Amino acid sequence: MAVQKIDYAFLDSGTGGIPYLVHLLNQSPGSSCIYVGDTLNFPYGEKTHEQIINCVFSLVRLILSKYNPKVFVIACNTMSVNCLDILREVFPDKKFVGTVPAIKTAGEISEKRIIGLLGTNSTVKSPYNKDLKNHFAADCKLILRGDPELISFIEHKSFTATEQQIKDACKDSIEFFRANDCDVIVLGCTHFLNIREQMQSVAGKSMKVIDSREGVVKRALSLGGKKIIYNPFNKKRACLFVTGFCNEQDKLEYDVICTKNNLDFKGQLS
Repeated sequence: MAVQKIDYAFLDSGTGGIPYLVHLLNQSPGSSCIYVGDTLNFPYGEKTHEQIINCVFSLVRLILSKYNPKVFVIACNTMSVNCLDILREVFPDKKFVGTVPAIKTAGEISEKRIIGLLGTNSTVKSPYNKDLKNHFAADCKLILRGDPELISFIEHKSFTATEQQIKDACKDSIEFFRANDCDVIVLGCTHFLNIREQMQSVAGKSMKVIDSREGVVKRALSLGGKKIIYNPFNKKRACLFVTGFCNEQDKLEYDVICTKNNLDFKGQLS
């Protein structure tokens, strides 16, 4: 089978990074894209640095064996902070765009100078965040919280959950940052983007919930190019692949996600 040339390949540990894909397609509807969620190895946030590197490199090589994307978008904060520099070194002829916490933006808008960062345990422990804070928000206090339970809820239950169930699931994290007097919460895991509206509703007007979606997509389009004209013969906007299934409920989740975002669910990439 010949390798198929495409514009963008999105990688994530699950389905959390789909809002990045959707945001890019809204701006560049003619772009050819695939999205690959490494659901077989989910969650990444509880893995060691070496385990994350091994998983990501296996996934990149698998994609390269079947596709030839102009740009890889690493739509996962944990993947990005652990692997981005190494990926660029090992694959110098490929373009990689990472997702890192929007600490710079938070530093620009925080009035109290107290910023909250919500992510996986791996992401919040990464020294990369300290570097971002020291460079872009040196006068701010950074409050960290890892929430693997909320991430698991989003991956496995949120797409078929009620509005109230989603709000209840994120309440503990929001109240943690409120108790620490934060006025900005940075979403340091792409999974959280899927429930950002509910999180903002629970946070209220006293805290602003932000993410890095705009900056990531802008950078990706600057490398891969924007295609405005939509191809009417493409019934679906992009293809979604996963690397495995934990249970039958997950298959239902992926069907719901694809229907909601007009994606073509292709099952396992192998």
